[in-house]
Amino acid sequence: MSRGRADGSPKKRLVTSVLVLVAICGLLYLYSKRNGSSALEYGSKIRKFGSTYLGVDEDVEESPSRLGEDEEDGIILKSIPVCDDRHSELIPCLDRNLIYETRLKLDLSVMEHYERHCPLPERRYNCLIPPPPGYKIPIKWPKSRDEVWKANIPHTHLATEKSDQKWMVVKGEKIGFPGGGTHFHYGADKYIASMANMLNFPKNILNNGGKVRTVLDVGCGVASFGGYLLSSDIIAMSLAPNDVHQNQIQFALERGIPAYLGVLGTKRLPYPSRSFELAHCSRCRIDWLQRDGILLLELDRVLRPGGYFAYSSPEAYAQDEEDLRIWKAMSELVERMCWKIAAKRNQTVIWVKPLTNDCYMERVPGTQPSLCRSDDDPDAVWNVKMEACITPYSDQNHRAKGSGLAPWPARLTSPPPRLGDFRHSNDVFEKDMEVWQQRVDSYWNLLSPKINSDTLRNVMDMKANLGSFAAALKNKDVWLCIKTLIYLHWLQTCGRCEAFSTYPRTYDLLHAWTLFSDIERKGCSGVDLLIEMDRILRPKGFVIVRDKRKVVEFINKYMKALHWEAVATADAEGGSEQDDDVVFIVQKKIWRTSESFRNVE
Repeated sequence: MSRGRADGSPKKRLVTSVLVLVAICGLLYLYSKRNGSSALEYGSKIRKFGSTYLGVDEDVEESPSRLGEDEEDGIILKSIPVCDDRHSELIPCLDRNLIYETRLKLDLSVMEHYERHCPLPERRYNCLIPPPPGYKIPIKWPKSRDEVWKANIPHTHLATEKSDQKWMVVKGEKIGFPGGGTHFHYGADKYIASMANMLNFPKNILNNGGKVRTVLDVGCGVASFGGYLLSSDIIAMSLAPNDVHQNQIQFALERGIPAYLGVLGTKRLPYPSRSFELAHCSRCRIDWLQRDGILLLELDRVLRPGGYFAYSSPEAYAQDEEDLRIWKAMSELVERMCWKIAAKRNQTVIWVKPLTNDCYMERVPGTQPSLCRSDDDPDAVWNVKMEACITPYSDQNHRAKGSGLAPWPARLTSPPPRLGDFRHSNDVFEKDMEVWQQRVDSYWNLLSPKINSDTLRNVMDMKANLGSFAAALKNKDVWLCIKTLIYLHWLQTCGRCEAFSTYPRTYDLLHAWTLFSDIERKGCSGVDLLIEMDRILRPKGFVIVRDKRKVVEFINKYMKALHWEAVATADAEGGSEQDDDVVFIVQKKIWRTSESFRNVE
């Protein structure tokens, strides 16, 4: 008996070993399927995907797994891989997985984990961001203010979490926005009219005859406040971090409302001083007293002379001990900042900034917060730390007793007083307006076969200069676009070129005037720029490139890999163009990965 057991044991051990090995391999395979292409592994797990264009019956194209070259008809065509479907909402410089993987030591108490932390070049995803399964062309403005496709932003937790506040509701294939908010359950329109009434503005319209045009909405939720301001000829930049209310800014942008991912943390907001006539915070959950009032002082920096801060929060009306303590401390702080109460009613208080430096000069010596140092540049914003100091007005503002800006819409074409700060004359401003009007007219002639009056909504001018490209859109049938125009620069500083703080598929039109030539001089990668432009461009969106002929030749090499197609090419006209400058307009096709098709099916 013992001999028989001994003779059979090697076979049993072999079978057992094989079964164990198979089990381990199976577990490793399942684990790799779940985690192998996780965002934790930057740039190391880019899969091959087949892709096809919606509505077109053709063979599935295969995207190469690495940057390389394919040859077609004697022309070398560059290739770009496609990212994993999990990264369909990737924001490279606001990716929490990067923080976790690199073990960045951040101070959570001052919101450093919500600030920009960009991957090093070797950790970047050099791949195209795919759309989510079932993606549809966004609903057009103005309908988009009130509803979007659920498939485009498949996140419905806010509808449940904020159901009593009417932020959003799920309606079949769509998500609706009734216009509610944490402090305006009965609608943003009524809340806005109430604020105008508090300030005794004519006809209860908050724009005050065009004197209030630019608004900063801090902690904006899904940006219904900003969305309803547009009908009053007010443009609001809605600001919120990618926090526990994830995707709130994504909803705002999908609705066609200007919005930006950002936080009041340790660095200045990306706006120069004296940018806004009104700042707004409705239950934005910000501790305004922390660090000697540094966050409130940052609002003070970006508010114009005579600007308002509307604050709706329990501290403004509650009577419990803690709220009373906060209200007392906040009142003392804003008094030392020379703010005064313009109006206070129920849950809302509105403070107003002084028009001149007189109050600052009359304060008792040693009063805190102090004035900022004379060598401090209040318009330096990129990666600049906030300071707990008051930004005094320029001599021009002090003498003018205000911003000196014309009311809207005359402001659009009137030379602003700040031109002198940048050593520009009124003649330069007016000539720039004239040149860009000619250029935009030419653009629209080239675009006209492809666009209707409601085709374009979210537009980025990637090199805004004096903003004349934006101003030139005023007479076009894309007037709705001018109301939500977001002209911000691609972030180029100190030789670094980094991704923009927005979600994929944000913009309908990108305008790149000499941008590729500029970044070449800064040592940045044109391929990185193309991939970033593709990330933030909506399917069926357009890119207008105005640059050297060699730049167009460079872009042409990547057209197939990007799934872009040429719309028009023309010699550049208008202004001081060089002989080899051209205008190149392309459109992004709609495509999906093979995994997206499987998920839809």
